[in-house]
Amino acid sequence: MQQSERSVDSIGIVLETADPERAWNALRFGITAVENGHDVSVFLLGEGVEAEEITDDQFDVRDRMEAFVDAGGDLQACGTCLEIRNNEESEYCPMSTMADLLEIVRSADRVLTIG
Repeated sequence: MQQSERSVDSIGIVLETADPERAWNALRFGITAVENGHDVSVFLLGEGVEAEEITDDQFDVRDRMEAFVDAGGDLQACGTCLEIRNNEESEYCPMSTMADLLEIVRSADRVLTIG
């Protein structure tokens, strides 16, 4: 089958860390995958829901989150994980559920976990 005839692969990324470099790289990978024609969903879990609040001079995670969503990526955040941290959903961190994560994992051709 030729490249142009292949169906679009879907990729699920579970981000479980607030480490600036790991979160930044996860989102950079997501952007690259979307730009190369893949459907990509990122689910923020555990400390990952803190990614939007990361401030780091070298790794601008918030900028990469915005670029990922603007490129057409799907970004979701664990509602329970947000509530535990007394955080609310936002434009780039919409509150989601374990059922949403299950759907990402079930429907994705590949799942990558970064923690």
